[in-house]
Amino acid sequence: MATLKGLNSKWFSTVASIWIQCTSGSLYTFSVYSQALKSTQGYDQSTLDTISVFKDIGANCGILSGILYSSVVVASNRNSPLGAVAGPWVVLLAGALQNFAGYFLMWAAVVGVIPPPPVPVMCLFMILAAHAQSFFNTANVVTSVRNFRQYSGTAVGIMKGFLGLSGAMLIQFYQTIFDNKPDSFLLMLALLPTLNTLLLMWFVRVHTRQEEDEKKRLDGFSLIALFIAAYLMIIIVLENFFSFHLVLRVVALVLLLVLLTSPLVVAIRAEGRGNSVVGAGADSFVDESRLLPEQENDNVEIHENVALPELNLLQAISTVDFWILFLAMACGMGSGLATVNNMGQVGQALGYPSLETNTLVSLWSIWNFLGRFGGGYVSDYFLHKGGCARPIFMAITLLGMSMGHGVIASGFRGALYAGSVLLGVCYGSQWSLMPSIASEIFGVEHMGTIFNTITIACPVGTYIFSVRVIGFIYDKEASGKGNLCTGTHCFMMSFVIMSCATFLGSLAALGLFLRTRMFYSQVILRRLRASFRK
Repeated sequence: MATLKGLNSKWFSTVASIWIQCTSGSLYTFSVYSQALKSTQGYDQSTLDTISVFKDIGANCGILSGILYSSVVVASNRNSPLGAVAGPWVVLLAGALQNFAGYFLMWAAVVGVIPPPPVPVMCLFMILAAHAQSFFNTANVVTSVRNFRQYSGTAVGIMKGFLGLSGAMLIQFYQTIFDNKPDSFLLMLALLPTLNTLLLMWFVRVHTRQEEDEKKRLDGFSLIALFIAAYLMIIIVLENFFSFHLVLRVVALVLLLVLLTSPLVVAIRAEGRGNSVVGAGADSFVDESRLLPEQENDNVEIHENVALPELNLLQAISTVDFWILFLAMACGMGSGLATVNNMGQVGQALGYPSLETNTLVSLWSIWNFLGRFGGGYVSDYFLHKGGCARPIFMAITLLGMSMGHGVIASGFRGALYAGSVLLGVCYGSQWSLMPSIASEIFGVEHMGTIFNTITIACPVGTYIFSVRVIGFIYDKEASGKGNLCTGTHCFMMSFVIMSCATFLGSLAALGLFLRTRMFYSQVILRRLRASFRK
């Protein structure tokens, strides 16, 4: 009975969320089955690119998942008729159903179970499958923020980090079990994330009571994530230079699965030590939500029992802070995703062998992970140590992206390596910094809806930079057979433009830092006071 009670804790909830995130990154595996989709359905490259755009739209337009999360979690925390049955699992269930429907119908079309659907219908299948990721992501990220309000940056970094690694994990499954069978991989994408979520979603719950050693336990999860990232990086590099036999692939996959069980050890140890509650219960938990910049002055007195109002989506949209974040994300996320989507063509134009280009694309997920994890962890550290406002780290990383675009634009030998590392790390950090900042500025009650609305900036920026900048300039410079372009001039101007855009995003984030620095210093003082009250 004690064991069953222990399963209902924030630590097992975190483990369940981590494991769900590990199978939620199908968005990053499009290149595995895109050729099968193209050949079996008779698509040209333009049509395939159109389907890919709907993939990005589905994954990044998560307003519905945010609305659903806010509805069911509020119902579960109040005296509502739905309170006994509602919770984050409802959002995860909705995601699982969409994931299965989208990928199963695509698989059915590829293998001929159903007739080849019209392109708009296939786009619907793709947007349905990709949209599931926003439901998984919202449920796991927002629940982690609610469970670890003191260390929201670290919690978001862990969730976003495992999501960033999940693409590489799913590809390891594919190469070991379904090598050269992309149609079978589509069926796996329909079944594995769905069954994994249905099995684990019951453990993902909100626990607002603060416990001792939370930072120590979160550091344990972080260390495991770093080990898994290092292991995957080694495997990816070795696979690009050596041919792995089936036995070696099976051994590598088994070792990966063993590493993935490690978070369970952290949760068991946390429960075994019997963590004591530090703060108040859920009903009297000190609300550390937003304080408007207009309210900031040096003489503001912080009353610990006064709950500051939280903003809903409409209220958030009416603030300057929301649109500053939106602009910064359009510049950062948009240019980053446009870069990785065109990495193959950039490498080809600059004369890199296909092996080197494929390695760069594979390693992008590792740099992406380091940014997602590091952005949350480092910003949490400085926030707690000196009350440093988190938006300054967004400004720094966007400036780093500006430098990365500039490095690639130079066209020097090795510039693509150095630029992709810098871009990958700084791009990944935006995915952990933005949700954390949104939760702190606008509050956590409607966090899922607000940060998913800001995320729409990603496909908007990607369309502008991919189609209107990179595609337009490449086609203008291309000539000869196959309408190909070779040389630095093919992409130099595009990366110069993206460098300027991310510099603009950095200035916007710096403006947000200046607007909110007093708010952050007051929040950290309140958190420290609440933490050490007992």
